[in-house]
Amino acid sequence: RELRVCRIVAADQRTPKLSKVLLWVALGYAVVPIDLIPNLIPVIGLVDDVVIVTLLVAVAYRNAPRAVVIEGRRRAVETARSS
Repeated sequence: RELRVCRIVAADQRTPKLSKVLLWVALGYAVVPIDLIPNLIPVIGLVDDVVIVTLLVAVAYRNAPRAVVIEGRRRAVETARSS
């Protein structure tokens, strides 16, 4: 569901460019197999992906207008229900 929210927020014209860039970087970091800390390092290597993506999304949402994020969450729930 949160991926839908990210997509909706990034597509909204009211969302600042910085938030859009951060959301796309978060998506890219989650998808691309390049890690800042290799996954071979126990625990830290696996957790860094989650922490970095979460922080990027949180900063993007904080920088975006609150109404856009709320509307994105509402639309994501409606989309999930209709699927």
